Amino acid sequence: MEILFRKGKCTAEEVMEEIPDPPSYSAVRALLATLEQKELVTHSKDSRRYVYSAAVPEKRAKRTALKQLMATFFEGSPEKLVASLLDPKDQNLSQAEIAKIRKLIDGGDGK
Repeated sequence: MEILFRKGKCTAEEVMEEIPDPPSYSAVRALLATLEQKELVTHSKDSRRYVYSAAVPEKRAKRTALKQLMATFFEGSPEKLVASLLDPKDQNLSQAEIAKIRKLIDGGDGK
C-alpha cells in the first residue's frame, strides 16, 4: 500500500521494483488481488497490463491497519499498544523523543 500511496499508480512489476528482496511476480499479483478483494486497491487496464492504485485515502488505510494490529496483538487495547512501543527494554528513546510523545499525549502537536 505504501508504494501505491507514494507512486500513485503502478503495475505489479513496478511494485516489485520498489521492494527490497521482492517475492515472486505471482506473489505480488496475489497480494494486489487480495487488497483489491478487500476494496483497498483498484485496477485499470493499460493494454494487457493491470495498473493498480489505492482505492482508499492513506489515512483511512493506516487507521484500518492499526485497528487490525491492535485487535490481533493487543486485545484491541490502545493502552497495551502504546505500552509495548514505550517498553524501555525494547526502545532506546532520546529525551527529545520522550518529550514529543508526552506532548502528543497531552494534546499538543509534538513539534
